[in-house]
Amino acid sequence: MILSYGWSPALQRDFEPYAAQGLVPARVIVQQRGLYRLAADVGEIEGRISGRFAHEAADGGYPVTGDWVAVELKGGAAVIAEVLPRTTAFTRMAAGTGNDRQVVAANIDTALLAASLNADLNLRRLERYLATAYESGVDPIFLLTKADACDDSGPLAAEVEAIAFGAPVLVVSARTGQGLDALKARLAPGKTAVPLGSSGVGKSTLVNALAGAELMATRAIREDDARGRHTTTHRELIRLPCGALILDTPGMRELALWDAEAGVAAAFAATTAEVEQLAEGCRFRDCAHDREPGCAVQAALAAGALDAERWRSVQKLRRELAHAVRKEDPLAAAAERRRWAALNRAGRERTRAKREIDE
Repeated sequence: MILSYGWSPALQRDFEPYAAQGLVPARVIVQQRGLYRLAADVGEIEGRISGRFAHEAADGGYPVTGDWVAVELKGGAAVIAEVLPRTTAFTRMAAGTGNDRQVVAANIDTALLAASLNADLNLRRLERYLATAYESGVDPIFLLTKADACDDSGPLAAEVEAIAFGAPVLVVSARTGQGLDALKARLAPGKTAVPLGSSGVGKSTLVNALAGAELMATRAIREDDARGRHTTTHRELIRLPCGALILDTPGMRELALWDAEAGVAAAFAATTAEVEQLAEGCRFRDCAHDREPGCAVQAALAAGALDAERWRSVQKLRRELAHAVRKEDPLAAAAERRRWAALNRAGRERTRAKREIDE
């Protein structure tokens, strides 16, 4: 049974030390408030973590949907003894805390970055998802959902393609079936995909359409603001008729990036390269591209030669990352305070020098 959930010869080789201890492999297919449902060769079984595992698990080490685990079978249930090394993981800071690491899903091959073709389409939010996908090591696919509710999807799709940098952009409708065949062709048997997007973009409706059955609860969008209401209450790994797997997750209302500098760099590669080239023309070598005189980047922004929205977006994401690092690392916080103190001193010196010249 686990073969249909993505078990491979490579995983079998990695599992040999656990097999020597009498443990068997399984994959977490449902996670809900500390309760687990597992797929193993004996079928689907209920699972719980062992007391030793609960005591020794590191931050972010508890099993999540998509994880491969080593379990001890006891009667009709299983005790989770170990989590196998993850090939990929979507990690964020826990909502409301700002500094607790939380793994959302593991062993994902493809991220379906979903946005609805209505008034809630937000390019900046899609850029955040793209950065997260790159940082997690998975292949991104943009899904523009609810095409049946949009008279002309062409201009909106073109806007998304401009920030996608080569990632596929598919226009789909779960209601009419538009684009579903193209999406299925990109979902390989035994590989796992996860839809990422805010509540109401139609992720659960899309899962139902791909599965050919009403597996996930759905709810209509609110008419006043075109936003949806959250429906999924747990994370579940679902086998599709095409042989692929899809992990349906609750909408992530507070997607805070965690250690995603490489992902941000990849998502904004073109903008970053453009800024680095412009920065060579800045008057000061330590220019922060903010309010410094003679800043070539600010000049390009004022002239419209540099995309202001994308520049603000990459700056915002990097500030968020820096804030997360400072909260996690006191040394980094001290270094950041010293950096700002030096910038302030430099600013005061430039102001004083300018006054002396004017006088």
